[in-house]
Amino acid sequence: MKKLEGKVAIITGGAGGIGKGMATAFVKEGAKVVIIDLNEETGNQTIKELQEYQSDCLFIQANLTEHDKLAGIVDRVVKHYGKLDILVNNAHASRNVPFLETTQKDFDLSFNTGFYPTFYFMQAAFPYLKETKGKIINFASGAGINGDANQVSYAAAKEAIRATTRVAANEFGPFGINVNLIAPIAKSPGMLQWAEEHPEYYQSMLSKIPLRRLGEVEEDIGRVAVFLASEDSDYITGQTIMVDGGSIKLR
Repeated sequence: MKKLEGKVAIITGGAGGIGKGMATAFVKEGAKVVIIDLNEETGNQTIKELQEYQSDCLFIQANLTEHDKLAGIVDRVVKHYGKLDILVNNAHASRNVPFLETTQKDFDLSFNTGFYPTFYFMQAAFPYLKETKGKIINFASGAGINGDANQVSYAAAKEAIRATTRVAANEFGPFGINVNLIAPIAKSPGMLQWAEEHPEYYQSMLSKIPLRRLGEVEEDIGRVAVFLASEDSDYITGQTIMVDGGSIKLR
């Protein structure tokens, strides 16, 4: 039996990059995946690709900065499938600028697309995940753990997500809900574009990864997400899983 057979999963930002990698890994393990993404064209194309493995998948076009509409999205998914087993909060947009040049707009972008949707989706999903003893997977970043230069708004939002995840793990645990984080380094389109624009800095970063490569969005990040979404991780909660080739070793 496949690890996620019959499970229903929501993945935000699932139309491309890491989100698409996780969605692909999930459907190959039998999950029914709902992609929530702003980009309608790529969302529809990704669903077509996913349906080669699992016919019953959905794409919902949504602007995650419209926070008052997020609970309705969760309700819509449960109305369609009858339940919710897995919530993956992956979507996040930000602008990288030096600390002294960072503005309120930069913080608003990062928190409104990353932190707040994560928080509100978790609130909305809780009553349904309580019924299924489900799983929540949120996303952290080495930028927040290390305090990477030029990423203050992104790092702050990611660390806020980490703190919120730990609180939720404590509060949701008695209801059988697992809440964990993945902190990845992956070969996403954004990373590849950054590598092209900053080749020297990219090579320097790559040389500091013990495994000397970027993670594959499906085979590396997606497979860890499958583990955290499956019964294999039932006794793990509140943890940050570094899927970064050994770059950061948490203590």
